Amino acid sequence: MIYEALKEIGLSEKEVSVYLTLLEIGSGKVQGISRKTRLNRTSIYDILESLTQKGLVSRYKKGGASYFNALEPDRLLTYLDRETEERQKLVNRQKSRITDILPQLVSMQDIYASGKPKVRFFEGEKGMREAYEDTLTAKETILAYANVQTMHEGLPDFFPEYYRRRAKQGIFIKAIVPQNVLSHERSLHDQEEMRSIRFLPEKEMSFSPEVNVYNDKMLIASWNEKMAIIIESKELADLQRLTFELLWKTLPKHIPELDD
Repeated sequence: MIYEALKEIGLSEKEVSVYLTLLEIGSGKVQGISRKTRLNRTSIYDILESLTQKGLVSRYKKGGASYFNALEPDRLLTYLDRETEERQKLVNRQKSRITDILPQLVSMQDIYASGKPKVRFFEGEKGMREAYEDTLTAKETILAYANVQTMHEGLPDFFPEYYRRRAKQGIFIKAIVPQNVLSHERSLHDQEEMRSIRFLPEKEMSFSPEVNVYNDKMLIASWNEKMAIIIESKELADLQRLTFELLWKTLPKHIPELDD
């Protein structure tokens, strides 16, 4: 137990052996320590020098001969304090160097990633909430294909509050939705929730996933698989905007009646 504890604080096997030997015998010369530990004398000199630098062993002269003795065991705590301080200084120096080169690293990343779509994946309900939070960074109208029914089933306690926060931030949304009860009910709140909805022309036309286009991004959410993807690409987002607006213009503005 003692042996393992001393190794855990950074002492080598040979250092532990020499240190424990000195604690046991009190003090001794290199020859005696070598005989006791069964380590060669050349190694003993190096080990004693290392332990001396760590503040765990001292050296003194007696009758022209050099003797070594272990200092009080509580010096181990002093050694650990000193090691901790030195490690913190090293970490601070490393952090300072990284801070200095960080702009260059970011620049390299931007150059490498230039023209390539950036993709982020989100899993589970927590991940999907995080993905939708990103849409609140929209600087213009969000264009969406959305099935309110599957959205509310997927995150039942999230969307009503999300709608309010989006509207509070002044972010408008245009949504193309299938005809179902929840989509119709939500359309009654379009004005207060800063939204314009247009319905697909046939009741049989339906879909489950949602797609949001905003800034230079696309959010694709799969409610069945409980996962979302955000793709950041101006080229792809512009194509989706064009496709959305072409479909939007063909859809009637009035709200169709649902059969009971």
